Amino acid sequence: MGVENIILRDAVMRSIRAFFYDQGFVEVETPVRLKTPCMELHIDAEPSGDHFLRTSPELFHKQLLAAGHKQIFEIGKCFRRGEFGPLHNPEYTMLEWYRTHADYMDMLADIQALISGVSKYRNLGSDDWKILTVSEAFLEYAGWDPVGHYNEDRFDMDLVEKVEPALKQFPGPVVLIDYPIEVAALARHKPSHPLVAERWELYLCGVEIANAYSELTDPIEQRRRFEACAGQRRRLGKEVYPIDEAFLQSLEKMPPAGGVALGVDRLLMLLAGADSLDAVLSFR
Repeated sequence: MGVENIILRDAVMRSIRAFFYDQGFVEVETPVRLKTPCMELHIDAEPSGDHFLRTSPELFHKQLLAAGHKQIFEIGKCFRRGEFGPLHNPEYTMLEWYRTHADYMDMLADIQALISGVSKYRNLGSDDWKILTVSEAFLEYAGWDPVGHYNEDRFDMDLVEKVEPALKQFPGPVVLIDYPIEVAALARHKPSHPLVAERWELYLCGVEIANAYSELTDPIEQRRRFEACAGQRRRLGKEVYPIDEAFLQSLEKMPPAGGVALGVDRLLMLLAGADSLDAVLSFR
């Protein structure tokens, strides 16, 4: 990484923290090394002795919400085993934030304001947002609607090969919203549509940069989803992690909330006008 991009990283990190401090958020710090990583189908945790390195601070953050915190954020290192490429690194910097008594649309307003603020370092077209439901995007670019007709292999292939390339045509940020419930293991469903999850993903310059939910707070349903995911991982020959019982217990006290996870390294890459994380990571 060149000196100019190290300086850019410092400036952007200061701007991000100022954004949250100005809105009354509390910055928190949660464990990086843990016994029970979050159970997700295609995300593998990096072992660390008899523990694992976190893939996300999400489960700890929700326990903090259950304990009474209202608005929290964290910027810290996360890890995913076996992920490496122009847009992936096994060790990466994640920004996550949560609001109680909020939903995914409140979190969309947050990220629109945040991206507008950091666009002073490079114009990311933040005045020209495009919002597409997953159904709309797949019908337009892949010829089918995955909501109610979900097929994992077809969905993943068409997302990467047809939908995401088409999003590059738009000049500004693009939000894919309202995902099939099958691809939102930690999100609640829309009250008006049980097959649709209140989830969105943000794309900048065609690159997926952030993921958000209206958080699922039903411990019985969350356990069912974890157990289903464990079965799928087992069938795929993947390691099956223990279920985090402390997290499930905390859901009994957790108020409605919205949360966002944003890849800081990818955001920095786009602000630097680069096409690989090599430009913004000092060491790879």
